[in-house]
Amino acid sequence: MITAESPIVFVRKKMSDELLLQLYRNILLPRMIEEKMLILLRQGKIAKWFSGIGQEAIAVGVASAMDSDEYLLPMHRNLGLFTTRGIPLNRLFSQFTGKPGGFTKGRDRSFHFGTQDYKIVGMISHLGPQMGVADGIALAGKLRKEQKSVAVFSGDGGTSEGDFHESINVAAVWDLPVIFVIENNGYGLSTPSNEQFRCQQFIDKAIGYGIEGVQVDGNNVLAVYDAVKQITESIRKKPRPVILECVTFRMRGHEEASGTKYIPKELFEVWGKKDPVNNFERYLIQQKVLTQDKIESIRNEFREEIERCLEITFNESNPPVDTQQELNDIYAPFHFVQSEAGSKTSEKRLIDAVSDGLRQAMQKHSNLVLMGQDIAEYGGVFKITEGFVNEFGKERVRNTPLCESAILGSGFGLSINGCKAMVEMQFADFVSEGITQIVNNFAKSHYRWGQHADVVVRMPTGAQVAAGPFHSQSNEAWFFHTPGLKIAYPAFPYDAKGLLLTAFEDPNPVMFFEHKALYRSVSQQVPDDYYTIPFGKASLIREGNQLSIISYGLGVHWALEALNELPELSADLVDLRTLNPLDTETIFNSVKKTGKVLVLHEDTITGGIGGEIVALITENCFEQLDAPVMRVGSLDTPVPMNAELEMNFLGKKRLLEKLDALISF
Repeated sequence: MITAESPIVFVRKKMSDELLLQLYRNILLPRMIEEKMLILLRQGKIAKWFSGIGQEAIAVGVASAMDSDEYLLPMHRNLGLFTTRGIPLNRLFSQFTGKPGGFTKGRDRSFHFGTQDYKIVGMISHLGPQMGVADGIALAGKLRKEQKSVAVFSGDGGTSEGDFHESINVAAVWDLPVIFVIENNGYGLSTPSNEQFRCQQFIDKAIGYGIEGVQVDGNNVLAVYDAVKQITESIRKKPRPVILECVTFRMRGHEEASGTKYIPKELFEVWGKKDPVNNFERYLIQQKVLTQDKIESIRNEFREEIERCLEITFNESNPPVDTQQELNDIYAPFHFVQSEAGSKTSEKRLIDAVSDGLRQAMQKHSNLVLMGQDIAEYGGVFKITEGFVNEFGKERVRNTPLCESAILGSGFGLSINGCKAMVEMQFADFVSEGITQIVNNFAKSHYRWGQHADVVVRMPTGAQVAAGPFHSQSNEAWFFHTPGLKIAYPAFPYDAKGLLLTAFEDPNPVMFFEHKALYRSVSQQVPDDYYTIPFGKASLIREGNQLSIISYGLGVHWALEALNELPELSADLVDLRTLNPLDTETIFNSVKKTGKVLVLHEDTITGGIGGEIVALITENCFEQLDAPVMRVGSLDTPVPMNAELEMNFLGKKRLLEKLDALISF
């Protein structure tokens, strides 16, 4: 077991002088940049800094050992990874200072960015989710038989997160060529290791996952380089994950504002003697690879380059404030070209239409991968993917472990590496286990660094099936609030198939809601061939002039039942079909025509999407209104299991009463 007292023992093996010199340059440059950044921080020229001083050997060793077209997923203290990959320093400095020359147009900071040009996928502040993304990147490469590895970084603190367990478990089960690099530096911000976990070394965790674990001195760049070289050469040929534990120490605070008062001073003395840059420099002098003159020459070269690139950055203007550009960058461009439905139709239930659309999407998009619990041979709990394994194979129709976050992250990773992904939530309720991936990775990635998330998340949703509080929730409003997501919610089989096929053509993340109570209770003549329906275009189910009912999903069928019970009522019934984008034009035209409007949805009334629609109507159609805009939704309680209690919960029970009040106003 490597400890603070373990001496650094450099073993060059067959490494050439040229390689040793390159490793020295690679490890010296981030150290010199860091020293400059600390000065700039004190001068107020940068706002924040996460220092990797003392840990440079890890990032440099990993990046130097891997091929330049293999993906790296770094953390805060991995500057050496970016510099080793050769990213121009002025672009890095622009990123650090929020200038447009960076990678996020000033929208995010430090290492919270990615770049396909250098095959780097930056972190988000939640620390763990990038590990699932690495799984997806590796899976895409494995499916294409590219023989490439992926390295993803985690601090020792991040290993306590569920994403760590989920992602390693998925990588183990699927034999994915991922190196899980754990930078064990003794602290998660200020919390020492003995307050975070009981294991003595992280390689012991590998045993539980049935994979290999390798421990190296994280301050020894040659040891890290050699270990990664051996691992990558092996897992490219025989794909499988490996835990690489790099034992090191953080010589500065978690970030500079946090300081280091919580760390015993003697640790700095012990680890200071193991400085990865100084020790390697002395070793290379002993090996006659370096001289003092050469060292000074390299330092002068780097110093001049740092100053030159800083000047470029500081001469840059701040990003232009352009509201329309901000809004435009939320989504990846998608030019919808409608595929018209053929003349041949057959009677299909909603569940059949979804299955048919999914099958035709798989046939059209050879890079589409389906993932979900029990979706392979079993066909999913609703049998939507029954028979898919026989047609498309288990590589593309994948049973997953019970780990929503890692699988959603894998979907994003597949998209990053050139695939399309579908992730089925067995029930929409279970999406809470992976919500960070959706609202922080999928939704923000294009806005942050121009990376689309080509992922469709299928959400079997809703009540009226006596399934209780954890299998019946309407949670579309959770995602309606998040910019960057598209939301489809069909009420009929025809719409379900056409919208689903559109969702797979769209490169943006789509939350696709399918109501369980409608799966087998609603049928329709549906085209057998491939066709698409545009997002953001509502359907006018019925036309009238007394009032407008605005709804979606099961609410549309409640409204139809009510209108059948009230044949004398002349009403527009607008089925929204998609919630984001929302067809406000159809809503407003209907409201302006009738002057009275009821917004109806299955979700609980408070905080539901109906409230936003009411606000839009009031703001845009106030002068045409002849009555207050009314809402019908379900009770503000969890969904009860008992059928009678459930019917009392649902807004359907109060619909006729509300319609009568609106008509009478």
